[in-house]
Amino acid sequence: MIEIDIHKRLHGAHGDMDLDVSLEIQKGEFIALMGESGSGKTTLLRVLAGLENAEGNINVEDVLWLADQKMLPPQQREIGFIFQDYALFENMNVEENLLFVNNDKVLAQRLLEMTELSRLSHRNVKGLSGGQKQRVSLCRAMMKEPKLLLMDEPLSALDPAMRTKLQDEILKLHETFGTTTIMVSHDADASYHLADRIWVLDQGKIIADGHPEEILLKTSTVTYTLSV
Repeated sequence: MIEIDIHKRLHGAHGDMDLDVSLEIQKGEFIALMGESGSGKTTLLRVLAGLENAEGNINVEDVLWLADQKMLPPQQREIGFIFQDYALFENMNVEENLLFVNNDKVLAQRLLEMTELSRLSHRNVKGLSGGQKQRVSLCRAMMKEPKLLLMDEPLSALDPAMRTKLQDEILKLHETFGTTTIMVSHDADASYHLADRIWVLDQGKIIADGHPEEILLKTSTVTYTLSV
Protein backbone atom coordinates (compact mmCIF):
# COMPACT_ATOMS: atom_id res chain seq x y z
CA MET A 1 0.00 0.00 0.00
CA ILE A 2 1.04 3.58 -0.68
CA GLU A 3 -0.16 6.26 1.74
CA ILE A 4 0.04 9.89 0.60
CA ASP A 5 -0.66 12.86 2.88
CA ILE A 6 1.07 15.95 1.50
CA HIS A 7 0.75 19.72 1.44
CA LYS A 8 2.58 22.18 -0.80
CA ARG A 9 2.00 25.85 -1.61
CA LEU A 10 2.25 26.52 -5.32
CA HIS A 11 1.25 28.88 -8.09
CA GLY A 12 -1.48 27.44 -10.28
CA ALA A 13 -3.42 28.51 -13.34
CA HIS A 14 -5.62 30.79 -11.24
CA GLY A 15 -3.02 32.13 -8.80
CA ASP A 16 -1.55 30.81 -5.56
CA MET A 17 -3.10 27.63 -4.22
CA ASP A 18 -2.47 24.76 -1.83
CA LEU A 19 -1.79 21.27 -3.09
CA ASP A 20 -3.47 19.11 -0.44
CA VAL A 21 -3.67 15.40 -1.20
CA SER A 22 -4.47 12.61 1.26
CA LEU A 23 -5.03 9.22 -0.38
CA GLU A 24 -4.24 5.52 -0.21
CA ILE A 25 -3.30 3.34 -3.17
CA GLN A 26 -3.43 -0.43 -3.13
CA LYS A 27 -0.45 -2.33 -4.52
CA GLY A 28 -0.89 -2.96 -8.25
CA GLU A 29 -3.58 -0.33 -8.82
CA PHE A 30 -3.63 1.78 -11.97
CA ILE A 31 -4.60 5.39 -11.21
CA ALA A 32 -5.48 7.98 -13.86
CA LEU A 33 -4.92 11.52 -12.57
CA MET A 34 -7.07 14.02 -14.44
CA GLY A 35 -7.89 17.69 -14.13
CA GLU A 36 -7.51 21.14 -15.60
CA SER A 37 -4.06 22.35 -16.66
CA GLY A 38 -2.35 24.04 -13.72
CA SER A 39 -4.28 22.09 -11.09
CA GLY A 40 -1.13 20.49 -9.63
CA LYS A 41 -1.02 17.11 -11.40
CA THR A 42 2.62 17.20 -12.53
CA THR A 43 3.72 18.69 -9.20
CA LEU A 44 2.11 15.76 -7.40
CA LEU A 45 4.08 13.32 -9.58
CA ARG A 46 7.30 15.22 -8.94
CA VAL A 47 6.71 15.16 -5.16
CA LEU A 48 6.13 11.40 -5.32
CA ALA A 49 9.33 11.01 -7.33
CA GLY A 50 11.35 13.09 -4.86
CA LEU A 51 12.06 15.81 -7.44
CA GLU A 52 10.23 18.41 -5.31
CA ASN A 53 9.77 18.69 -1.58
CA ALA A 54 6.51 19.06 0.32
CA GLU A 55 5.18 18.93 3.85
CA GLY A 56 3.63 15.71 5.08
CA ASN A 57 4.27 12.02 4.59
CA ILE A 58 4.60 9.44 1.83
CA ASN A 59 4.71 5.82 3.01
CA VAL A 60 5.36 3.13 0.41
CA GLU A 61 5.01 -0.40 1.76
CA ASP A 62 6.24 0.73 5.18
CA VAL A 63 9.19 2.68 3.78
CA LEU A 64 9.01 6.43 4.41
CA TRP A 65 9.78 8.37 1.24
CA LEU A 66 8.79 11.66 2.90
CA ALA A 67 8.41 12.40 6.61
CA ASP A 68 8.32 15.90 8.07
CA GLN A 69 10.21 17.27 5.02
CA LYS A 70 12.91 14.59 5.35
CA MET A 71 13.10 13.21 1.82
CA LEU A 72 14.36 9.88 0.60
CA PRO A 73 16.49 10.77 -2.46
CA PRO A 74 14.92 9.98 -5.86
CA GLN A 75 17.59 7.35 -6.65
CA GLN A 76 16.60 5.42 -3.52
CA ARG A 77 12.91 5.37 -4.42
CA GLU A 78 11.82 2.39 -6.50
CA ILE A 79 10.16 4.45 -9.21
CA GLY A 80 9.98 4.75 -12.97
CA PHE A 81 9.13 8.16 -14.42
CA ILE A 82 7.99 8.83 -17.98
CA PHE A 83 8.30 12.54 -18.76
CA GLN A 84 6.33 14.40 -21.43
CA ASP A 85 9.52 15.14 -23.41
CA TYR A 86 10.81 11.49 -23.28
CA ALA A 87 14.11 12.60 -21.61
CA LEU A 88 16.13 10.03 -23.58
CA PHE A 89 19.91 10.17 -24.03
CA GLU A 90 20.26 11.15 -27.67
CA ASN A 91 23.94 10.16 -27.82
CA MET A 92 22.92 6.53 -27.18
CA ASN A 93 21.03 3.87 -29.06
CA VAL A 94 17.82 2.26 -27.83
CA GLU A 95 19.45 -0.59 -25.92
CA GLU A 96 22.06 1.68 -24.35
CA ASN A 97 19.31 3.95 -23.00
CA LEU A 98 17.85 0.97 -21.15
CA LEU A 99 21.16 -0.46 -19.93
CA PHE A 100 22.18 2.94 -18.56
CA VAL A 101 19.43 2.49 -15.94
CA ASN A 102 20.14 -1.15 -15.16
CA ASN A 103 22.81 -3.29 -16.85
CA ASP A 104 20.48 -6.26 -17.32
CA LYS A 105 20.53 -7.29 -20.97
CA VAL A 106 18.00 -10.09 -20.45
CA LEU A 107 15.42 -7.70 -19.00
CA ALA A 108 16.18 -5.09 -21.67
CA GLN A 109 15.60 -7.61 -24.45
CA ARG A 110 12.41 -8.81 -22.80
CA LEU A 111 11.03 -5.26 -22.61
CA LEU A 112 12.01 -4.48 -26.19
CA GLU A 113 10.29 -7.66 -27.38
CA MET A 114 7.13 -6.82 -25.43
CA THR A 115 6.98 -3.41 -27.09
CA GLU A 116 8.07 -4.63 -30.54
CA LEU A 117 11.29 -2.59 -30.50
CA SER A 118 13.87 -5.40 -30.75
CA ARG A 119 14.73 -4.61 -34.38
CA LEU A 120 15.51 -1.02 -33.36
CA SER A 121 17.72 -1.89 -30.38
CA HIS A 122 20.92 -0.56 -32.00
CA ARG A 123 19.38 2.51 -33.61
CA ASN A 124 20.20 5.93 -32.20
CA VAL A 125 17.12 7.35 -30.51
CA LYS A 126 17.41 10.63 -32.46
CA GLY A 127 16.23 8.75 -35.55
CA LEU A 128 13.05 7.38 -33.95
CA SER A 129 9.48 8.58 -34.36
CA GLY A 130 7.61 10.12 -31.44
CA GLY A 131 5.74 6.90 -30.80
CA GLN A 132 8.94 4.85 -30.83
CA LYS A 133 10.64 7.29 -28.46
CA GLN A 134 7.71 7.03 -26.06
CA ARG A 135 7.93 3.23 -26.12
CA VAL A 136 11.68 3.41 -25.41
CA SER A 137 10.91 5.76 -22.52
CA LEU A 138 8.36 3.26 -21.20
CA CYS A 139 10.86 0.39 -21.42
CA ARG A 140 13.55 2.45 -19.71
CA ALA A 141 11.18 3.31 -16.87
CA MET A 142 10.57 -0.41 -16.30
CA MET A 143 14.26 -1.41 -16.21
CA LYS A 144 14.34 -1.39 -12.41
CA GLU A 145 10.95 -3.11 -12.14
CA PRO A 146 9.69 -0.16 -10.08
CA LYS A 147 7.18 -0.33 -7.27
CA LEU A 148 5.65 2.90 -8.59
CA LEU A 149 5.45 3.96 -12.24
CA LEU A 150 4.70 7.65 -12.84
CA MET A 151 3.63 8.82 -16.31
CA ASP A 152 3.04 12.44 -17.32
CA GLU A 153 0.75 12.56 -20.38
CA PRO A 154 2.41 9.56 -22.11
CA LEU A 155 -0.17 9.47 -24.94
CA SER A 156 -0.64 13.17 -25.67
CA ALA A 157 1.69 13.63 -28.66
CA LEU A 158 0.74 10.46 -30.56
CA ASP A 159 -1.57 9.82 -33.48
CA PRO A 160 -4.70 7.72 -32.76
CA ALA A 161 -3.27 4.41 -34.02
CA MET A 162 -0.03 4.76 -32.05
CA ARG A 163 -1.95 5.98 -29.00
CA THR A 164 -4.02 2.79 -29.01
CA LYS A 165 -0.91 0.62 -29.47
CA LEU A 166 1.00 2.30 -26.65
CA GLN A 167 -2.07 2.15 -24.43
CA ASP A 168 -2.13 -1.64 -24.89
CA GLU A 169 1.60 -1.90 -24.17
CA ILE A 170 1.32 0.21 -21.01
CA LEU A 171 -1.41 -2.08 -19.69
CA LYS A 172 0.57 -5.21 -20.62
CA LEU A 173 3.67 -4.02 -18.76
CA HIS A 174 1.62 -2.83 -15.77
CA GLU A 175 -0.02 -6.25 -15.43
CA THR A 176 3.10 -8.32 -16.20
CA PHE A 177 5.29 -6.58 -13.63
CA GLY A 178 2.56 -5.90 -11.05
CA THR A 179 3.56 -2.26 -10.86
CA THR A 180 1.48 0.40 -9.14
CA THR A 181 0.91 3.09 -11.76
CA ILE A 182 -0.17 6.74 -11.70
CA MET A 183 -0.79 8.33 -15.11
CA VAL A 184 -1.53 12.02 -15.67
CA SER A 185 -3.91 12.26 -18.61
CA HIS A 186 -6.49 14.45 -20.33
CA ASP A 187 -7.57 11.46 -22.44
CA ALA A 188 -10.89 10.23 -21.02
CA ASP A 189 -10.97 7.20 -23.33
CA ALA A 190 -7.50 6.02 -22.30
CA SER A 191 -8.26 6.63 -18.64
CA TYR A 192 -11.48 4.65 -18.92
CA HIS A 193 -9.77 1.66 -20.50
CA LEU A 194 -6.55 1.64 -18.45
CA ALA A 195 -7.39 2.78 -14.94
CA ASP A 196 -8.81 1.00 -11.91
CA ARG A 197 -9.46 4.41 -10.34
CA ILE A 198 -9.61 8.00 -11.51
CA TRP A 199 -8.60 10.95 -9.37
CA VAL A 200 -9.76 14.39 -10.45
CA LEU A 201 -7.58 17.22 -9.18
CA ASP A 202 -8.97 20.76 -9.12
CA GLN A 203 -7.01 23.69 -7.64
CA GLY A 204 -4.79 21.31 -5.70
CA LYS A 205 -7.64 19.27 -4.19
CA ILE A 206 -8.98 15.84 -5.12
CA ILE A 207 -12.63 16.49 -5.95
CA ALA A 208 -13.45 13.01 -7.24
CA ASP A 209 -12.00 9.55 -6.62
CA GLY A 210 -13.64 6.44 -7.96
CA HIS A 211 -14.07 3.81 -10.64
CA PRO A 212 -13.71 5.12 -14.22
CA GLU A 213 -17.34 4.40 -15.03
CA GLU A 214 -18.49 6.27 -11.96
CA ILE A 215 -16.27 9.28 -12.63
CA LEU A 216 -16.56 9.59 -16.40
CA LEU A 217 -20.15 8.55 -16.94
CA LYS A 218 -21.99 9.49 -13.78
CA THR A 219 -20.26 12.48 -12.19
CA SER A 220 -21.58 15.63 -13.81
CA THR A 221 -19.72 17.90 -11.37
CA VAL A 222 -16.36 17.22 -13.04
CA THR A 223 -17.46 17.50 -16.66
CA TYR A 224 -15.69 20.82 -17.21
CA THR A 225 -12.51 19.72 -15.46
CA LEU A 226 -12.21 16.55 -17.57
CA SER A 227 -12.88 18.37 -20.82
CA VAL A 228 -10.03 20.92 -20.50
